[in-house]
Amino acid sequence: MDNEKKSGSGFWTGFLTACIIFLFIGCIVLSIRIFFNTTGGSGLSGKESKQVSEKADSGSVLSDPAVVNKIGELEYIIDKEYIDSVSNDQLSEGIYRGIMDSLGDPYAQYYNSEEWVKMQEETQGIYYGIGAYLLKDQDYLYPRITGVIKNTPAEEAGLKKDDIIIEVEGEDVYDQNLDDVVDRIRGEEGTSVHLTIMRGEAGNREEMEFDVARRKVETPTVAYEMKANDIGYIQIAQFDTVTVGQFSEALEAVKKEGAKGLIIDLRDNPGGSLKAVVDIAGMILPKGKVVYTEDKYGRQEVYESDGKHELDIPLAVLVNGNSASASEILSGAIKDYEKGTIIGTTTYGKGIVQQIFKLSGDEAVKLTVSHYYTPKGNDIHKVGVKPDIEVEFDRDAYLENEYDNQLEKAMEVVSDELGVEYESVSTNEAKATEDTAPTEAPTDAPTEAPEH
Repeated sequence: MDNEKKSGSGFWTGFLTACIIFLFIGCIVLSIRIFFNTTGGSGLSGKESKQVSEKADSGSVLSDPAVVNKIGELEYIIDKEYIDSVSNDQLSEGIYRGIMDSLGDPYAQYYNSEEWVKMQEETQGIYYGIGAYLLKDQDYLYPRITGVIKNTPAEEAGLKKDDIIIEVEGEDVYDQNLDDVVDRIRGEEGTSVHLTIMRGEAGNREEMEFDVARRKVETPTVAYEMKANDIGYIQIAQFDTVTVGQFSEALEAVKKEGAKGLIIDLRDNPGGSLKAVVDIAGMILPKGKVVYTEDKYGRQEVYESDGKHELDIPLAVLVNGNSASASEILSGAIKDYEKGTIIGTTTYGKGIVQQIFKLSGDEAVKLTVSHYYTPKGNDIHKVGVKPDIEVEFDRDAYLENEYDNQLEKAMEVVSDELGVEYESVSTNEAKATEDTAPTEAPTDAPTEAPEH
């Protein structure tokens, strides 16, 4: 999922608007996600620390005189000749990052203390901010609000979609890096941020000022609605800690509204938390394996569904080339159990697991530790999950009329399983069809640098 490019296909209109940088201004842009586990505790255990020390004393790179001497040479040259000043902290951090880069693992990463705090916020899906989506406006070069989350400080303060933020705490933010603007808008719970915005059409804009409270905001990762023929439709943007509860609520809601069939949309879902996807799979699958992992020593860890909440209605799952990792776990398991019909295009093919290890000093590292396999033992890494029914997304039809041919195929399949006729929305009718999904939501197709 890391470095994954998004197709920007328009079916995310509403819940996943293409090319919006997801910025909960508490706001972490949900640009790139990984399937991972996180070790607990506050650093290595005493036994592990001893092993690290023993490693350093017995032939590791840390004890190689040539390496130590080379580092000394580099420090001397930098100190004597480099035009700018560099702190020891900068050099040390560079060494740590260099070690991780040397692995050749595209998912390996070192997190300094600030990055580690933000990483934890991302995986929890909860932030301290105002609850709005931002995009750097390419015409004005100021942040533009592309959506306001319901029941958040942004909504309560009166901020609206298309407001352009021109100042944060009195500082002009023209053409500033979106990361930096977000960092200033975010802050401690209970504090507030002063924003100056421009509202209205060009030539008739009004400057307005707002003091907006900062508080805990939960990332909306799930959206749902009822469609024709009593078919429920649930989109999952990614798998965060909060996604489990949101999916459960969505599933119960469509059932209460009389859903006799279900479509789960995993298109452009880059993955996320292992625990979250296993818990969600437990609301769909029969008793048995959901996924298992295997490390370099051949050790396996199996994750299972207890089968107590198995879904008992016809199901279709939408996927595409940007459905990765945790999305592939769910779609792969559903396919193995023949629990639903997979529709779309072959998924991304990320079948490896990253683990985060906490270091001393509120720092951490992430690296790949194992492969994962579907219940039937399929390794999908660099292969992906092949759909049962392959349907290429018709981008032109969507851009012209908002006609989603993949979703239409899913509606046909589920309707057929229900034994009812489905009258497909034509490309001419699609434009006029009202979309009842939320009007704004995160996307993993950022047009700016990711906000972490």
